[in-house]
Amino acid sequence: MNENLHDHQSILAPASEAGALELTVVVPTFKERDNVTPLVERLEAALSGIAWEVVFVDDDSPDGTAVRAKEIAVRNPRVRCIRRITRRGLAGACIEGILSSAARFVAVIDADMQHDEKLLPRMLEILSKGEQDMVVGSRYIAGGSANSFSSRRSTISRLATRLAQRLMGVSLSDPMSGFFMMHRTSFDSLASKLSTQGFKILLDIVITARGTLRIVEEPYVFGARIHGESKLDAQVGLDFLGLLLAKMTGGAVTPRLLSFLLVGASGIVVHLVALRVALAFLGHGFAIAQTTATLIAMTSNFLLNNALTYRDKRLSGLAMLNGLLGFYAVSSVGALAGVSIASWLYASGSVWWIAGIAGALVGVVWNYALSNLLVWRVK
Repeated sequence: MNENLHDHQSILAPASEAGALELTVVVPTFKERDNVTPLVERLEAALSGIAWEVVFVDDDSPDGTAVRAKEIAVRNPRVRCIRRITRRGLAGACIEGILSSAARFVAVIDADMQHDEKLLPRMLEILSKGEQDMVVGSRYIAGGSANSFSSRRSTISRLATRLAQRLMGVSLSDPMSGFFMMHRTSFDSLASKLSTQGFKILLDIVITARGTLRIVEEPYVFGARIHGESKLDAQVGLDFLGLLLAKMTGGAVTPRLLSFLLVGASGIVVHLVALRVALAFLGHGFAIAQTTATLIAMTSNFLLNNALTYRDKRLSGLAMLNGLLGFYAVSSVGALAGVSIASWLYASGSVWWIAGIAGALVGVVWNYALSNLLVWRVK
């Protein structure tokens, strides 16, 4: 009984006495196998004397990133790995990793070692004083540098920074940074309001907090990637714009909806091109040509949505075929519903273009809602 009492007291002991975990470093990964071991080694050197752990949150990398992390975890109790199946995206990975932590402080750092892990103790020291809620690693204040950026990436980063500052009133010099540390309880209070889509988790946290976080920036030099490849692509930019629109519209327009709309717009172009080809070169009558163009546009929309809009829920194999058939059904009903609403409004005396827009909106909302629910099964 005395032993049980002793164990119970140990569980309830203050952090200083129980040696409680002080810091969790969250590392979102996708195809970063060769960076796992050197990153752990760098963290061990930088965080000596600190009660810390690292959590690799892997989006089911095909290169065995999760396997490598778990191999290390067998020998090193500081290392954990969360392997995500059918879920993708840096923001969602960061959220899951942070929510898995019981540490007092949490940090997010990339796996590519372009962030300076030697800054982590300084960040922890600042937060431990209790005067700040978050420390952000910045490339754009005195002492920081992003010289390793290509000219294209530098332009994109600075443009995104200006948009965030002007449209959302963000005062950070580097709101696009993926390197920061904060109180875990501060994050917990915001977690349910954050988007799991996209790549800019810091910007989402800052905007969602609405100025309630006390934030300080610390400079660091952005390094060059050694292993693996950059994940920066057009979809990242689209996710960023979607995040801004979501915050500006109170969540009415989400990054996924924005992508769905843009894919739909591309489908109009595909439809017109296919219709022209069918009429001019295939000798079809208009009804057959229109049907052919519609099927081609639907197929194009499905493939683009599967690759971009729903890439975190991407279908493959037989599931992809079933999804395509389901998308045909959903889109056909959506088109019929849109035409019916537009015709009813026009017959009721509405201006033609108002009736047309209303019908189009009904079709888009229907297609988006039912595609989410029935095709890609987004909760």
